[in-house]
Amino acid sequence: MGADTTSEPGAIPIMEVRGLRKSFGGVHAVRGVDLTIRRGTIHAIVGENGAGKSTVGKMIAGVIRPSAGEILLDGREVHLHSPRTAIDSGVAMMDQELAMLSARSVLDNVFLGNETSRHGMLDLNAQSARFEELTASTGFVLDAKTIVGALCVADQQKVEILRAAARDARLIVMDEPTAALDGDESKHLHELIRRMRDAGTTIIFVSHFLEEVLSLADTVTVMRDGLVIQTTPASGESVESLVNAMLGRSLEITFPPRVAPLKDTDPTLEARGLTSIGRFEGIDLALRPGEIVGLAGLVGSGRSEVARALFGADPVDAGSVLIDGKPIRLRSPKDAVRHGIALVPESRKDDGLMMLRSVRENIGLVALRRHARGGFVRSRADRVATSTTLERLSVPTARSESVVSTLSGGNQQKVLFGKWLMFEPRVMLVDEPTRGVDVGAKRAIYELIRELAEDGMAMMIISSELEEILGLADRVVVMHRGRITANLPAAEATEKAILQAAFGMEPQP
Repeated sequence: MGADTTSEPGAIPIMEVRGLRKSFGGVHAVRGVDLTIRRGTIHAIVGENGAGKSTVGKMIAGVIRPSAGEILLDGREVHLHSPRTAIDSGVAMMDQELAMLSARSVLDNVFLGNETSRHGMLDLNAQSARFEELTASTGFVLDAKTIVGALCVADQQKVEILRAAARDARLIVMDEPTAALDGDESKHLHELIRRMRDAGTTIIFVSHFLEEVLSLADTVTVMRDGLVIQTTPASGESVESLVNAMLGRSLEITFPPRVAPLKDTDPTLEARGLTSIGRFEGIDLALRPGEIVGLAGLVGSGRSEVARALFGADPVDAGSVLIDGKPIRLRSPKDAVRHGIALVPESRKDDGLMMLRSVRENIGLVALRRHARGGFVRSRADRVATSTTLERLSVPTARSESVVSTLSGGNQQKVLFGKWLMFEPRVMLVDEPTRGVDVGAKRAIYELIRELAEDGMAMMIISSELEEILGLADRVVVMHRGRITANLPAAEATEKAILQAAFGMEPQP
């Protein structure tokens, strides 16, 4: 374990954790972690998925209870048995898995548990005024009256950020706060975090974006396999040094080699003039066997909405979808599955996985009929198929009976892919394939996507990371305000060309 070189003689840290441990069944997620968090600093925690960093953050914020160890706040031991007790102690958390009341308004969610009252009645005027102050300080544009369930993931993330800011916490744990934000939104958040730090708020910042960590953090702790490997000043680290410490080895962050898809093949899936009023219009799209098509564009351009329509999750007002040149009706995801179409959604928690069920149950869900006889699931066949799939995804087979919510973000994402591998689809639509996934797990997912394409699957990936689109796609389709503005073969798909099309600009040399 590296020494913490950020200590100041005589200064009492805002928080210390000593010998912190957490086990889930027989799995040791955190194994004796010691941390010192200095007051008024940004302290980053990084590591691979499964390293234990999010678990540490949740124990600090009272979301889960430690199996052993102690937490000291202002030099005194505290017992943070729930998020409520943590908030009362001045500790708040922004979780990477958003916790929202989807049927309530933005205003209700921002002030959840922190409502303003007057004479025993809710003071909406005071809350509305405070809401205006918060949105002005963050630069976020949100309508206080909008129902949260109608917002995209990026806007829901903004609500989470505003809620943490509204609680005036002395210490805020931020777990992947920018995972669903675009470049400008992330920049606004970075500025806000710095202002909060300068005003005396302490930030524990958990992120997979190492460049972001180095630009923001004063101190960075690296975790691996539930242990702290080192804690050092961020100014003395680089992306390469952090990756080496995270993995225990060097890792060249590259994409699998591109294999040219077969030419002149008929599309497996086509969209012709697909239109959903207010979301997208006149979408013409073709996905061919063995081809990876990248769907790029700014948040709100209609990318995810197109994918959901192709999966039958959302209705359309005009246009048609064809499989092998024949029109099909997509009235529900069940129709899409029947025609061999799969969707890995943007939010695995809300739309992809049953978080409180086991890995085996999640992986076998779509292919349940294959392992059933007489209305009963054949447990042995189910277990064998699950183990084979987990081995292919490099997920420990011992975790097959683990509840999905106890897995790391990277392994949850792999389980989401595994659910569709059991079904063996012909078309896979992947929305944000590596959201909340570390550099090591990213490479594994990239290799899986390339492998599936080489096996003849038609693939479409949606990503807010241009590097991901450029590194994986054989062809890039760009959207702007619900319309396709460019269709670029890989050789012409430069960062400049994609950004110009994403902003609705005419191509420039």
